[in-house]
Order: sequence, then C-alpha cells, then structure tokens
Amino acid sequence: MIKTIAILGGTGPAGMGLALRWARAGETIILGSREAQRAQEAAEKIKARAGSAARISGTENSAACGAADVLVLTVPFEGQAGLLKQLKPVIRSGSVLIDATVALAASVGGRASRTLGIWQGSAAQQAAELVPKGVSVAAAFHNLSAEMLNGDDPLDCDVVVCSDDPNASEVARNLAARIPGVRAIDGGRLENARMLEQITALLIGLNIRHKGHGGIRITGLPPGAYR
Repeated sequence: MIKTIAILGGTGPAGMGLALRWARAGETIILGSREAQRAQEAAEKIKARAGSAARISGTENSAACGAADVLVLTVPFEGQAGLLKQLKPVIRSGSVLIDATVALAASVGGRASRTLGIWQGSAAQQAAELVPKGVSVAAAFHNLSAEMLNGDDPLDCDVVVCSDDPNASEVARNLAARIPGVRAIDGGRLENARMLEQITALLIGLNIRHKGHGGIRITGLPPGAYR
C-alpha cells in the first residue's frame, strides 16, 4: 500500500498533473513548493477538480518532505541539486525518492530537444548521490505529457521505471499504474535512466515538430512485463 506522497516542486505542470491523477485515484498527496501559500493554492485548485473527498494539501518543500516516505521530484534540472541538498536533513531514512528530472540543454540556454552530459550519467544518478544513506531512488515519469496529465482523458503511454532497489521500483510502478491509460514497466538498473532522459528530449523535439503531446509505448513484451 502506498503511503502519503510528497510531490516536491509540485506546483509546476508535471507535479500538478501527477497530483491531479493520484488525487483522483484516492492517494494522499502533499504538494511541496518554495512558498507554502503557493502550494496551498495549487492544492485547492486540484481539489476543486478531483472532488471534495480528495486528500491533498500544500506546504513548503521541507515540510512536505518531512511528512512523507514517498517523495516525487518534479523540478527543472537546474534546481534539482540545490533542492536535494536543502532537503537532505529532513529526508527520512528508508524513504523512496522517485526522480522525474531531465537534464535538458534548455536549462543552460540550449535546445530543449537535447540533454546535457552529466558526470554521474543521468539526473537520477546525481540524485542518488545527493540523498542520505538509506534512501532509495527510482527514475520514472519522464515521458508523460504534462498537458495530458492535467487533462481528463486517459493517457496512452508507458512509464519505464529504473532503480537499483526492487522496493523503490515496485513503489514507482504501482504509482504509475494508478494513472488511467498508463502501463508500468521495469526498466532495470538506475544507470538506464540516462536513456529515459534522452527519450524525453526526443519526444520534446517530436512534439514541437508535429504540434502534439506524444508519449511512448513498448510493444512485444510478455503480458507479465506490464502493470
């Protein structure tokens, strides 16, 4: 059973979209932001769409982080390291951090359809170096369209999850499967996250070129590979 989910940097389009889908699915959500008031206002907007029974609240990132054992990071790459260093003292041992960060070149003035070279190999691997010992990291949710997440229709997309920890992978895949239209697939070790991030850059380029909101589907695997 998934416990309370803190979405850090949750007032951006991706965080809001994930929060909306999970609130509709009955999960308990805390939206985190640099400003508590902004997070509270965002939570109220989601509650108005998800229904009065939705269990969602908003607060400052540190408070959200300290109140949950499942953390979902949805910040731009340029804010990832700084936020994780700030939150390190309040991240609970045994927590699962699900990182959706993509190191897009746009973060340093380049093209959004390219990724930056990262010494660790991927943004998720960088996150794994920054969190306290005893915290497991999974990479997931990079390739979901934020615009589609913030809509009302089922998505037509697979979520590939990469992690070195089986429990973290399980948590992330269970969360992915809570989103209508999404299938979750075990993508292997965390080092494979670099490929997920590169696929994101490819999708951005395709969506710009074709004016769409494309995702990915992985076909031909045995039925048991999909959740």
